[in-house]
Amino acid sequence: MRLLLIRHGQTIDNVRGALGTAVPGPGLTALGRTQASAVPAVLTGERIDAIAVSSMQRTHETAAPLAAERGLVPTEHPGLREITAGDLEQRTDHEAVSTYLGTLMGWWTDLSGRLPGGESGEEFFARYDGVIRELAAAHPGGTVVVFSHGAAIRTWASWSSSNLDAAFSRSHGLENTGIVVLEGSPGEGWVATTWQGEPLGGEALDDATAPDPTGEPLGH
Repeated sequence: MRLLLIRHGQTIDNVRGALGTAVPGPGLTALGRTQASAVPAVLTGERIDAIAVSSMQRTHETAAPLAAERGLVPTEHPGLREITAGDLEQRTDHEAVSTYLGTLMGWWTDLSGRLPGGESGEEFFARYDGVIRELAAAHPGGTVVVFSHGAAIRTWASWSSSNLDAAFSRSHGLENTGIVVLEGSPGEGWVATTWQGEPLGGEALDDATAPDPTGEPLGH
């Protein structure tokens, strides 16, 4: 199976540097809509059997141009939503961001670690991996595009890929509409073949002024 994990386009939370994980969350900014509109052209020639989105508005809006171009109806999977920030929701301060990202990195050695008022690593991986297993079962040998979220994609993909480790996860960000490509299956395991941190469509679609905590490398 070929799995294309694409982060949603820019939202106002990314511009503010806020930890925005509540459902359904905000839609896309003007730049975010431009980023989304660039996705279909970049994926020209890529076989796509299905498109999946989370329960958050920004993934639906990011998927829309590709879905329209391919004549596909995206399926919504709540398990693909962003990692819940809990008590840190909508905070923009350094302490909150450090706690959020630090907890995620801690899952490399202890999945029981929990975000304050949020979910544990065990809970996140159970619901996210569960969706991926459903998609793999429905499209064995196929290609599925998953529109999801910065922290969720970075955490699940780096943990699940046999060729990535904690150091890679820490040092590689994922800007809005950045893409991670995995090949394999839940049973045989996954290998990451692409980690393109900049937006699909090129660096011209990146907003270098946005703090965007869930998209930046740790220590940025």
